Amino acid sequence: MSVPDIRTVDLGGRGPVLLLGPSLGTTATALWETTAVGLTIDHRVLAWDLPGHGASPAPSEPFDLGELAAGVLTALDAALAPEGRSGERVLYAGVSVGGAVGLQLLLDAPERVAAAALLCTGARIGEAAGWHDRAALVRASGTAGVVDGSRRRWFAPGFVDRDPARAGLLLDALAATDAVGYAQTCSALAAFDVRDRLAAISPPVLAVAGAADEATPPADLATIADGVRDGRLLVLDDVAHLAPAEAPGRVAAALVPFLRAHHGTTGAPTDRRGVPSSATVEEQRAAGMTVRRAVLGDAHVDRASAAATGFTEGFQDFITQYAWGGIWTRPGLARHARSLITLTALVARGHHEELAMHVRAAIGNGVTVDELEELFLQTAIYCGVPDANTAFRIAQRTLTEMGIDLG
Repeated sequence: MSVPDIRTVDLGGRGPVLLLGPSLGTTATALWETTAVGLTIDHRVLAWDLPGHGASPAPSEPFDLGELAAGVLTALDAALAPEGRSGERVLYAGVSVGGAVGLQLLLDAPERVAAAALLCTGARIGEAAGWHDRAALVRASGTAGVVDGSRRRWFAPGFVDRDPARAGLLLDALAATDAVGYAQTCSALAAFDVRDRLAAISPPVLAVAGAADEATPPADLATIADGVRDGRLLVLDDVAHLAPAEAPGRVAAALVPFLRAHHGTTGAPTDRRGVPSSATVEEQRAAGMTVRRAVLGDAHVDRASAAATGFTEGFQDFITQYAWGGIWTRPGLARHARSLITLTALVARGHHEELAMHVRAAIGNGVTVDELEELFLQTAIYCGVPDANTAFRIAQRTLTEMGIDLG
């Protein structure tokens, strides 16, 4: 066997181990970091990088998906060895080729996987000729030659404009990927086809599709959900091929109850709604700061932190822990929904001084301009026309400053 040298990244948390797999051309951190915030309270989260991607060194020889899956298990056990947890059964979630590796693990080592969420993937992905062509292109011109094509395949329409920072982080990771590692992964995908073996998979599977995904359309995920013994399909609107990056709140909200249902009695204690109740103050505050930065942006949070005085720093700590760490990290609502609720509350209470900040946050959380218009029209009826008029004025100014064309 040619087992590639795979390295893992520790994304934090405690409890049952959740192993996250990447998409081709991405790194574990760039793809999963934001979604992982909603997973670490409930799980010990590890992620792995493909050969020549992120933390993993370039491959020395070709490999197939079975050998790649074996390398992932070796890396997992190496990461767990210091804790005496090597060989432990884990939960798994993977995107695209990471999802294909998940299928391979379910077939080759079902005793190691308690349940798997497979996102934007397939039992066969694309056509062999297309993968061979892409491998040849990358060998000739490097991964820079596939950046434009990946930009079109990876993201749903409008995402790059809504969240240029996150899109740029992923595309930069692609450009930095080793050409040999990328090309050999393409060759491995060209030979991958387990459609006729799906019925042998018995652990529970959640198949998550992006409605706008042309690379692995919802039909591919339906084939998995229908083919395995215990499968379920979820389709996310306005999402293409990199669901954890495009819709981290919705992905976390979907994964948490599925994973929690299958990690048995070793999971973190939860309340009657299934919400984790075991996070320490430090964990809650850290998770809150991560979400606060993801929603409001580093620049805003840095300004707020720098402006804090001895008189106000306690309040900054309070909102980070309780508002962002206690509420915004909960899996019951996606960030898209939380943004709409927050904007409504701000209009209703007349808190116009925070409206611009949360309009920006809402756009970053996937709220569209059309949805903002409908929201403020609704508030005109239920909150009052003067408040809605002010909200429209502030939102229009904010969206224009963001460079969004309002027609």
